[in-house]
Amino acid sequence: MPVVAVVAVALAAAALVALTLRTPDVPMYTPTAGAPQDAGRALIGPRVYTVDATSGETWRRFSFRLGAVVDDAADWDLAFRRYQVIANSGPGFSGRAGVLDLGRVRFDDVRTVPAQGYRENEGTTDPRNPAIAGWYEYGFFSHILTPKPQVWAVRTTDGRYAKLEMLGYYCPGSRPGCVTFRYVFQGDGSTQVALR
Repeated sequence: MPVVAVVAVALAAAALVALTLRTPDVPMYTPTAGAPQDAGRALIGPRVYTVDATSGETWRRFSFRLGAVVDDAADWDLAFRRYQVIANSGPGFSGRAGVLDLGRVRFDDVRTVPAQGYRENEGTTDPRNPAIAGWYEYGFFSHILTPKPQVWAVRTTDGRYAKLEMLGYYCPGSRPGCVTFRYVFQGDGSTQVALR
């Protein structure tokens, strides 16, 4: 009987090692290139955008109004650093952006977003936005981040609205840090985020 137990433990350990060593089968995205372009008062999207957030030290700032990553220290809505996502709001930030977790709903079913209830960042040294901090599920054996099937509403820094769905986290070659999302941005300031 003890030999059977030792063999069972050895097989279980080998299976666990095999699970952690196999090449992950994850969607991979190339960072989006392109110049910022002002959306004006238009309804934009749905669009898919990939932010190169591979640096663990540098926040990459994204503007929904401009539809791109921007270098401007004030005119941005969300920022990405590896798997972290924050809004341009809260202590130490110049904007009034916020994020609201709408839960596990289909992206296309969200036609309007609330006007109230958006969460600002918490903390100043290492800020986090509690509404979107847990946008992923972590695979204990695979060590893979997988986006949760949820939708978030975003109030932009200038008081307009967007809806957002996370799609992926991996760059070509399964390298982490290419945060990919789908979004619709409403440029006219209303809460409608879908075509009628």
